[in-house]
Amino acid sequence: MHIAALKERAAGEKRVSVTPETVKKFIALGASVAVETGAGEAASISDADYKAAGAKVGPADKTVAGASIILGVQAPDVDTLKGASNGAWVAATFDPFGRKDRVEAYAKAGLEALSMEFMPRITRAQSMDVLSSQSNLAGYKAVIASADTYGRAFPMMMTAAGTIQAAKVFVMGVGVAGLQAIATAKRLGAQVSATDVRSATREQIQSLGAKPVFVEDVAGIEGEGSGGYATEMSEEYQKAQAELVSSHIAKQDIVITTALIPGRAAPRLISDAQIASMKPGSVIFDLAVAQGGNVEGSAPDTLVEKHGVTIMGYSNTPAHLPADASALFARNLYNFLSAFWDKEAGKPILDEEIGDAVRLTQGGEVVNDRLA
Repeated sequence: MHIAALKERAAGEKRVSVTPETVKKFIALGASVAVETGAGEAASISDADYKAAGAKVGPADKTVAGASIILGVQAPDVDTLKGASNGAWVAATFDPFGRKDRVEAYAKAGLEALSMEFMPRITRAQSMDVLSSQSNLAGYKAVIASADTYGRAFPMMMTAAGTIQAAKVFVMGVGVAGLQAIATAKRLGAQVSATDVRSATREQIQSLGAKPVFVEDVAGIEGEGSGGYATEMSEEYQKAQAELVSSHIAKQDIVITTALIPGRAAPRLISDAQIASMKPGSVIFDLAVAQGGNVEGSAPDTLVEKHGVTIMGYSNTPAHLPADASALFARNLYNFLSAFWDKEAGKPILDEEIGDAVRLTQGGEVVNDRLA
């Protein structure tokens, strides 16, 4: 079993899909591992580190030649996979809804695309969940970047010259990223509040020492959808939520939005009028900016000034922490493949529950029900 990992080619992508740690673990399973020259440089991993772990390091064509499994952070273009074994697996993130053309190209090439975004959110797959591991880092980075952009201190400071009040941080969306944002802002000394469409998150917000902000006595919270994701709110609830949020946002120094619904454009959470109600010097970090944005006027990788408020957001937030993001992503991939490793066959054999969930293409066809 030959496993290959290529250097990421997407603009701004600094992560890598294998680390020396996971190279050693794959070799211990009986596989051989090849890594493209320079694949880990942006994540502070040298070619020498890979060689010391037992991997072969070389150009892309030799890395892929004969590979039965190719690992990636973002799925490579089919053209870079020439020479791989017939029916080779490619385990990476595919953006299946946004890049159906790429999925179809994989099917046409006879490759088996395994989309890590489609990993089911079940207990036994938690260690394989790249969305959770990367969102955790994204929530942290959103707070750190906001603190750096914000022109004031986060914690309360009592000095001989007077008292500096703690910054007020409001987190909208309490998934993995939102929870980490709350925890990070609290550690920095801010006064933190948060909201979500799922009523069950109230206790999670409180457990981190933050104030929950929820509409009371209005029907329409749909709760959790399949896989633990939020579903859309009723029209009545949306109106009540907008009114509550508007009054709350006007008092905040930092707002971090994290709302995403798989397969759809990011929901709009903050309007231009709400931005205008905020104090000059306030900061909004839109973690969903790459999917259309939660904030009116936000733009990927651009500081937007509106009404004296700075709006920011990265197109690829985890890539701003490439070393840690790579370490977690690589472990997710290893946990995924090793969980199904058949010693006698010398390769992983996926079961139906997880295999059918992540498999996009097989036998020259697109086979995933979610893409039907």
